[in-house]
Amino acid sequence: MTLAVEALSAGRLLPAALVGIALLVVLITRFKLNPFLGLTISSLVVALIAGLPLDQAVASFGKGFGDTAAGVGTLIALGAMIGKLLADTGGADAIVDKIISRSSRRALPWAMAAVGALIGLPMFFEIGLVLIMPVILLISRRSGMSLMRLGIPALAGLSVMHGLVPPHPGPLVAVNALKADLGITLGLGVLIALPTVAIAGPLFARYAARWVDVPAPELFEADERDDRPKPTFGVTLATVLLPVVLMMGKALADIVLAKGTAVRSVLDFLGTPVIALLIAVVVSMLTLGRGARMSVREVAKSVESGLPPIAGILLIVAAGGGFKQTLIDTGIGKLIADWVAGSGLSVLLLAWLVAVLIRLATGSATVATVTASGILAPLVTTLSPGETSLLVLAIGAGSLFFSHVNDAGFWLVKGYFGLTVGQNVKTWSLMETVISVTGLVFVLLTDLVI
Repeated sequence: MTLAVEALSAGRLLPAALVGIALLVVLITRFKLNPFLGLTISSLVVALIAGLPLDQAVASFGKGFGDTAAGVGTLIALGAMIGKLLADTGGADAIVDKIISRSSRRALPWAMAAVGALIGLPMFFEIGLVLIMPVILLISRRSGMSLMRLGIPALAGLSVMHGLVPPHPGPLVAVNALKADLGITLGLGVLIALPTVAIAGPLFARYAARWVDVPAPELFEADERDDRPKPTFGVTLATVLLPVVLMMGKALADIVLAKGTAVRSVLDFLGTPVIALLIAVVVSMLTLGRGARMSVREVAKSVESGLPPIAGILLIVAAGGGFKQTLIDTGIGKLIADWVAGSGLSVLLLAWLVAVLIRLATGSATVATVTASGILAPLVTTLSPGETSLLVLAIGAGSLFFSHVNDAGFWLVKGYFGLTVGQNVKTWSLMETVISVTGLVFVLLTDLVI
């Protein structure tokens, strides 16, 4: 009897996911329902079809919503405060002026890809996005270039670092799970990341800008302050990179220092994302506000005014987390992983495919990385150190495949760029797919020569 119930439940999981995602798309595109409501309704429908009890369905959605709001939501709010200060004090102008003065119009997309990669190296994608967004929007408005022409390269730089290059948290999870050599993985990750960013960023952006031609939204419009000085480029850059440095210090400390030592404990605390960004907010209030000769009241008003524009985005992102958690708790991701693990594919292709399917089912790159690493860990004993590192990168590439409506990042990009669901699929979702497939191709090519 138990086996029959389990089989029935397993047979309902995939249809539940497909119906839930289809319903979400229809509610938003056909009936113009707010994504927050669409995600909430679709999450409950998925749970009902999959056979999850109602109380567990509500609990799953609530857990995912709360975890996302507490984690990513807090980081987005802190990043938005820094972003508004960058806009109101002229700090973003200083960065924009420097980039535009040093880059030709043709080189701007490449410069944005480099900035995105730099900011994204030690950070989760969502944190890097909220920090770089004022720069993307201002450069687009100032240069007159398409938002997609400049935004896609920056997003590509952020996303590739997220999936392929340690000491980013995602790859580090796979490195630890598969016991890969960190140095080899870092070297191969950078080797594969550079051409991947180039193809999925500036090159793909040429087509994305033709498909979706939208102006930069006035999300970080600065107050009128022509009579005030701007913070210097050096001070602004140091302020923006402060959380990057703190998180990088934590990642390196976890690698080279013994657990429990005083230095590692301090760096672990300072490099925790929420602490690093909180410190950056306080420092930016001093450095940027002082550089712009703003009063204490003006600085406080600027920080406060950064939150209302992102309130809707926070709710949608948190609801996306609830939808994702419902998919996870129904067991859809595990079911797909088990199906693929029994196939006869090559190890690297299998690793990529497992991560892809879990990513599509759950919407989480981190869940895809952790799950795929756990499934493939027993195979590591048959691989060389180089092949093990490539296995990490194959999983990382697969974890980025086709971000869609169950991914919080999808709604974050849509909200900040002011896109429709269809426009976001044509640009952001396809860019993620290009990254994933290009990364796999370079992993397989590298495997031929090591």
